[in-house]
Formats: sequence, structure tokens, C-alpha cells
Amino acid sequence: MKIILMGQQAFGKSALEKFHTETDHEVVAVYCAPDKEGKPVDPVKEYAQSVSLPVYQPSNFKDQEVLDQIKSHGADLCVMAYVIIFVPEGARDIPTHGSICFHPSLLPLHRGPSSINWPIIGGSTKTGLSIFYPNDGLDEGEILLQKEVDIGPDDTLGDVYFKKIFPLGLEACVEAANLIESGNAPKTPQDDSKATYESWCKKSDARIDWKKPGNEIYNLIRGCNPQPGAWAEFMGDEYVFYDTKFIDEQSAEHFPGQIISINAENVRIAVKGGFIEVSRFKSDQGKLFVKDMNTAVFTEGDLFS
Repeated sequence: MKIILMGQQAFGKSALEKFHTETDHEVVAVYCAPDKEGKPVDPVKEYAQSVSLPVYQPSNFKDQEVLDQIKSHGADLCVMAYVIIFVPEGARDIPTHGSICFHPSLLPLHRGPSSINWPIIGGSTKTGLSIFYPNDGLDEGEILLQKEVDIGPDDTLGDVYFKKIFPLGLEACVEAANLIESGNAPKTPQDDSKATYESWCKKSDARIDWKKPGNEIYNLIRGCNPQPGAWAEFMGDEYVFYDTKFIDEQSAEHFPGQIISINAENVRIAVKGGFIEVSRFKSDQGKLFVKDMNTAVFTEGDLFS
């Protein structure tokens, strides 16, 4: 088929490369977000230019000139691989088979932009990805296919995305295109009664509340690692928590948020139901491994807030 690849950032670039080099489909046009002054060139644009594929960067998809441009490609399918610009029906339906879109959750669960963070923060043991036919609603179109992945007890956002959803999503995009080409692509309506929606996981969502159970704090840290980064205050400075472990061990001797012990490998902090070990923080001074930092910053008995 003749494919329009629409995408951004690392996932969009990898999807473009996969269609271009590993399939029999022909990428006839590439669409990515407009350049931003002072920001690096999007990897999608960079790759497309390196292999002489035509690149387009409209700021919206409602202008007749843009619609005529899309029609000129004679595409069979548009594959949307990480797209955050709204693409209306008038543009999506131009290719013969319309458009399909990648979303990193098991729709209708976790509609919205931070759909990998929230299941980890909520303590889920499974998530996944969906390839669906987008409509004008937010992540509401019919499902073509879905893939499930496990969330391990110590998996971070980075683990779930880069090690699991990212590679599986690339395969799923190609599988979906092949199903459409064969005429065997399903269209399963989403069950709106099971739908959940969460907005961006922001810094304000990522502040650690030491009154909460330790396992919930640990899930927040995992679900915000690396972005936006779960954080707490210490002596007036903000510290973002990265490499951590949760130890389920009852102790009534310490206050939640209190530093229990410090050594060259980690700082132990009391939480309800146990403690967390932190071996890597980020502060205003940058990323700090405990073994490399001046541990005099922390003193046993001090409290994070």
C-alpha cells in the first residue's frame, strides 16, 4: 500500500524507519509537527530527509491547501504514530482506507496523553497498546488490534514504555497495516462504560505525600520515572526520586518521610508499611548518585516534606 506516516519524536521516527526499510509498503509522504525555534529538529523529519522522503509540517489540518496536498499523495492508508496535533475527519478520511492511530494503553482504559504513567501510579499489573481508527473524540474510535504487557512490581515508566510498549507498538503498526491490506482488519467499538480518562501527569501530580501508604508512594515514583519525576522537599530544596526500592517492613519507630539511615549506596526513608531506598536523586545540582554525592547533605533523623 501507499502509506502516509504521521508522527513525532522517537516512536514516530522508528515507525517511519520500520515501514520504509522492513515492509513492502511505500511511504509516499511524511507528516510531523512544525519546527520550534530553539528546539532540535524532530527525529521524524531528520530521518525522512536522510532517505529523501517528502516531509510536510502543517500547523493544522483544516486548511484546504493542506487537504489538497494530502489528496495529491494518492495514499491507501495514513498511519498515525504518536501524533499530538488534532487531525480532523476531513483529513483522516482522505486515504482510501482512512487512518489508524497508535495509543499506549488498552482502550477504553486510560484515554488521554499520559496513558502509561497512570496505570503504574495506580498499581496496575497490566497495560498495553491499541491500534484504533481515530474519530473526532479523544481516543474513542473503533479498535483494530490490541497488545497486552505486564507491569512488573519494580517496573518504571521508562521500563514499560521503552522495553515493552515501544517495540511491541512498532510491530503492531505494521501488523495493523497488513490486516487492512488483506481486508481482514476488525473494527470493534469501544465499551464506553469502561472508559477512563486522565490528563497530563504534571509536576503537581508527582509531589510525594508522605501520609500515603508506602506502596502507593513507590508506585508514584515508578510511574513518574523519568517524567515528570516524583519529588519532595528537603531543607527548602526539591529532590526528584529516581532509582528506588520499596521494602515492606513494619516499623513504628520512625515518621513517614524521615531519614532512617545513610550509606554509600542509598538513603533509607521511612514510609507507612516499610521504607524506600533511594540511590539516585535529582536536585538543582543535577542527577546525583548517592555514592557520588556528599552524604552530609542528609542527616539521619531529618524529614522530607
